[in-house]
Amino acid sequence: MVSVRAAAPADHAAIDRVVDSAFGRADEAAIVRAVRAEGAARVELVAEDGGGIVGHILFSRMGTASGRLIAGLGPMAVTPGLQRGGVGKAMGQAGVAACRDLGVEAIVVLGHPAYYPRFGFSAETARTVVSPFAGRSAWMAMELRPGVLEHPIEVAYPAAFG
Repeated sequence: MVSVRAAAPADHAAIDRVVDSAFGRADEAAIVRAVRAEGAARVELVAEDGGGIVGHILFSRMGTASGRLIAGLGPMAVTPGLQRGGVGKAMGQAGVAACRDLGVEAIVVLGHPAYYPRFGFSAETARTVVSPFAGRSAWMAMELRPGVLEHPIEVAYPAAFG
């Protein structure tokens, strides 16, 4: 039975292993560490199964000139043998709920266009969000406060994303 909870410092090594194995390289785990070091992690969750960490999701604070509370989802990682088994869905739902509880007004993601719409993300909603990724089918957004993305808004990823 998979459970989702807030990440703790004791989880960091296990998170690195999950993220490295899911992406097949160390780049994303380095981003996660740098986002934490920058103090830009807004919501960070892990999925546990059988006492071990099998998934990780990070929502980062996005910079905006307007002061709007926007979060960026990513990376999200699930141990390869457990992918497509609901772990990502559980983390995504819990992460969106946690962001909502913190007063986050919208979430953006650069991710697989066939996967993230199940959480409510869409390229159409992201049409007013200005970023280096704007215009790509993988650039999506979700409003947690209706109308917040009605007008153009520029977002900046934490420095950790380069």
